[in-house]
Amino acid sequence: MAALVGLPLTRRQRDVDGRLQLSYWLRTAEGAEEVLIDGEQSVAFIRSDDCAAAEPLISDLKGCSLRPLSLQSLSHEPVSGLYASNLADWHEALGRLQQAGIGLMEEDIRAVDRYLIERGIFAGARVVQNQTVDGGASSSSCANTRLVRDDFIPSLRMLSLDIETTLRADRILSIALQCGDQEVVLFNGPIAAGEQILPCAGERALLQALMQQVRRMDPDLLIGWNVIGFDLRVLEQRARALGIRLCLGRDDQPLRVEQSQTGRWFARLNGRLVLDGIDTLKGATWHFERYGLEFVARELLGRGKLIHNPSDRGEEIQRLYREEPLALARYNREDCRLVTDIFHKAELVPYLLQRARLTGLALDKVGGSSQAFDNLYLPRLHRAGYVAPEYASGQGDLEVPGGFVMDSRPGLYRHVLVLDFKSLYPSIIRSFQIDPLGLALGTRGDAPPEALVPGFHHAIFDRRHALLPRIIERLWQARDQAKQDGNSALSQAIKIQMNACYGVLGSKVCRFFDQRLSGSITLRGHQILQQTAEHIEATWGHTVIYGDTDSVFVWLGDDWPDTSRDTHAYGEQLAGELNQWWRTQLRERFDLDSALELQYEAHYSRFLMPRMRHSEKGSKKRYAGLKRDSDGEQLVFRGLESVRTDWTPLARQFQQELYALIFHDEPWHAMLKQRVEAVFAGGYDAELVYRRRIRQPLDAYTRNRPPHVRAAQQLENHRREQGLPSYYTVGDSVAYLMTVNGPEPEELLRSPIDYQHYVDKQLLPVADSILPFLGESFAKLVAPQIDLF
Repeated sequence: MAALVGLPLTRRQRDVDGRLQLSYWLRTAEGAEEVLIDGEQSVAFIRSDDCAAAEPLISDLKGCSLRPLSLQSLSHEPVSGLYASNLADWHEALGRLQQAGIGLMEEDIRAVDRYLIERGIFAGARVVQNQTVDGGASSSSCANTRLVRDDFIPSLRMLSLDIETTLRADRILSIALQCGDQEVVLFNGPIAAGEQILPCAGERALLQALMQQVRRMDPDLLIGWNVIGFDLRVLEQRARALGIRLCLGRDDQPLRVEQSQTGRWFARLNGRLVLDGIDTLKGATWHFERYGLEFVARELLGRGKLIHNPSDRGEEIQRLYREEPLALARYNREDCRLVTDIFHKAELVPYLLQRARLTGLALDKVGGSSQAFDNLYLPRLHRAGYVAPEYASGQGDLEVPGGFVMDSRPGLYRHVLVLDFKSLYPSIIRSFQIDPLGLALGTRGDAPPEALVPGFHHAIFDRRHALLPRIIERLWQARDQAKQDGNSALSQAIKIQMNACYGVLGSKVCRFFDQRLSGSITLRGHQILQQTAEHIEATWGHTVIYGDTDSVFVWLGDDWPDTSRDTHAYGEQLAGELNQWWRTQLRERFDLDSALELQYEAHYSRFLMPRMRHSEKGSKKRYAGLKRDSDGEQLVFRGLESVRTDWTPLARQFQQELYALIFHDEPWHAMLKQRVEAVFAGGYDAELVYRRRIRQPLDAYTRNRPPHVRAAQQLENHRREQGLPSYYTVGDSVAYLMTVNGPEPEELLRSPIDYQHYVDKQLLPVADSILPFLGESFAKLVAPQIDLF
C-alpha cells in the first residue's frame, strides 16, 4: 500500500489514557485523514546545576523525569532535559519550577510543534509505519506511527462564509457559502427556493443545514472577512443559545471561538483551517487605506458590495430581509464571492503555502516572525550542541538606535538618483557573521583572533560557528531563484522572513533577544550608509542630500546634461563601483566576503525634499519626486499628505495636482486659486471627510479626546438613543467632517461645514511644503480669494 503523504492542516496535543498523544490532520491528494502519534514527550531544559533543587519538586509526578544531556546553554553551562509523558504532569512541573525560580529553556515549545520542527517538517509530511516484532506493519497502533519530511503540497479546497444578522446580532438571517463552483444561501424563513437558495424554518434548521453543507463541500480552508471575530463568533453564540453542537470541523468536536488577552479572536476546528481575509492580507504585506470589504474589493477587484452606503447598510439589510429576501440572498452571496476573488487576486493561499514550506508556520498563523525564526534556527542550534537561552534573557540595557536616517538637505532639485542596498540588514548579518551562537562563542574568550569578527557594544562573533548567516544565505539564493522563476508568492515570503531575522533579535518576543545582536546590525548599517555617502561625495563630487535606512539620494546637479548622457547607465555604473569598493573594504579591514549589494533604484528628474514644519531643517522620511524610467514618468510620494490616510481626499488630490504642475514646469497659480474658491463654494464637500482609527475603547479617552473620538461618541450616543448596539470597536475607522460646531460624524452631519478650517489645515500645509522653494507663499496668493467669503 502506498505511503500516506499530505500537508498538516491542524495539529493538536492532548492526554489520552494518561499519555501524551499528538494529532495531525493531513490533507492528502485524495482527501483528509487524521494521523495520531503516541510515545512522544514534552521537553524543556534546565541547567544541570539546578537539578538538585528541581528533583524534589517533581518527584511525585510519575510522568516527569530529569536526564543529563550532552548539550549546553549559550552561557556554556551543562543542561539537563525535563521530560513529561503527559500534559497534566508537564504543566504542573513547569508551574512548580517557575515558582521556585528555576530557569527554564525552550519550555514554551509545544510537543506537537517540536515534533515537526526537529524533523524538518515545514509543509509536506509522509506517514511511516514502524515494523512490528512479527515483521508486519501496524496501521492501527499510533505508537508505531511517525512522520518524516516530504515535499508534497496539495491543492486546497477553500470555502467562503458570510452571515447576515439582526442589528444586535441576536438572530441569524442568512448564511452564504461558496466553495469553487458550489454556492448556496441558507435563508432563515420563507423565500423562493432555487438551485442556490435553501429556505430554513428557523435558526435551528439553519445551523443544521450549515453543518450539512460544510460536510458536503468538505473544505480545507474556511475564509471570510472578520470571519472569526464576527461570523464564527455569532454562529457559536447562537448554537450555544439553541443547545446545538455546531460541528464544522472534520471530527465530532464543536466549534470553539476564543479571544486572547491581546483581543485577537481564534477559531478552533480540527481538520480545517480558518483564514481571516484582513489578517491574511496584512500578513502578506498588502497595505490599504481602509480594510473594510467594500474598500478592499473596489481597490483590488474594481467592484464592491451590492449595498453601497455604509452608513445605513445595517438598516437596509433588515429591510431587505422583510421586503426583498431574494435581494438579501444576492447581497449575502456576493460578499462570499468578493472574499474568494480577493484571495485569488492577491494570491494569498499560494503565499501561505510558500511561507509554510519556508518557515514551518501553520497556514493560519498570524504574525509568527519569532516562531519562524525558532523553526529555522533551533534544529541547527541543537545539532551544534546547544539549547536556546531563557526567554528574552539577553542584554537589554543598551542604547540601540533604529535604522539610520541622515539629516536631509531641503530643496527642489533636478536629477536625483536613489541607490538602495538590497536587503541591507540580512546582508549585514551575512557579511559580518552576526549570530546568537557566534556571539556566545566569540565572547567566551578562547577563539583564535583570526576567527573573530567585531560587532558593536562589545559584541564579538566567532565566524566558524555562525548559523544565522548560512540560513540567510540559503534564503537569499532561494529568493533569487524564485524571482527568476516568476514565483512572486515565494519571493515575497522569503523577503519577509529575511527581514524578520533582524527584527526578532531586537524584540523581547524572541527568545534570542540581545541588543548586542540588534545593535551590531543597525549600527553597522549606520556606518555603511555614512561611509557610502562620504565616498560618493569625495570620489565623484556629487552631493548626497538624504539617506534613509538602506538608501542614499544622490543629487547629480540641476545642470546635469541629461540629454547627452544615459542617466540610468550612469546609476548602474555608480552602484557597481561602490559594490567593488565595499568588497575591497571588507576584505582589507576584516578579511570578510562582502554580501553588500547596492542597486541603482531610480532617477528622479524632479525631486522635493521639504522642510520640517515651522523649521528650516530638512524633513525625514518625507519626500516627493517625478520618477523617470523606461515606462515613462511617475509621481512618487513618501510620507507626505498624498499617501497619509489621516489627511482628507481634498489635501491628497490637491497635492498630486499641484506637484505635477510644478514638476513639469507648468503654470499652477490659477489652479491653486480656483481650488480655494471651489472649496468655499461647496464644490469639494465629498472630499472633506477625515478618516482616523480608534486605538482604544472610547471611554478610555479621558484626558485627550481628539476630533475623531468626539465624532464617534456622537454616533454612539445617537445609536444608544435609538436602542441600537454599539457601532465602533477598537481598530475601526471613524469618518467625520469639521463643522462650525466642531467635528461631526459623516452619518450625522447637521451643522455647516467649516470651509476655513479646510483651507488652513489641509490646503495651506500642502502648498507651503513646496511653494517657498519657488519664492511663493500660499497665504499671499489666496488672501484676496479668502476675503471674498
